[in-house]
Amino acid sequence: MLIRSSKQRGFTLIELMITVAIVAILAAIAYPSYTKYVQRGYRSEGIAMLNDAVARTERFYAQNNTYAGATLSTIGLTAGTVTTLNSANSKYQLTFVSSASSATTYTLQIAPQGTQTADTCGTMTIDQAGTKTPTTAECWR
Repeated sequence: MLIRSSKQRGFTLIELMITVAIVAILAAIAYPSYTKYVQRGYRSEGIAMLNDAVARTERFYAQNNTYAGATLSTIGLTAGTVTTLNSANSKYQLTFVSSASSATTYTLQIAPQGTQTADTCGTMTIDQAGTKTPTTAECWR
């Protein structure tokens, strides 16, 4: 005589659908936070490149008593007549907005490239007086 157990094993379709819904909700919450975290990491790379360029430009001024003639190549960041410089991961591009003709002022900028263009801080600039745009403190952390 064969006795069958009425106890079922496994998951019902409703249990599986509830699990899928929970995972989808968690993913919908976590993914935007993750992308903002990644953007902030790449932004710090761009800011580091910008700060390096500022330090080199100030060194150029200390040696020449003028900002006139300061370019990415004369401050030692590039060779030749290259006017832009990409960050290590090519997420930002550094340029001198102005300095070649001005003896007392300069403005450096980093512009987001590729997927980093979705970053809310956008293009960031700094000048000889330390004035930063955008002015939001969150962008410069």
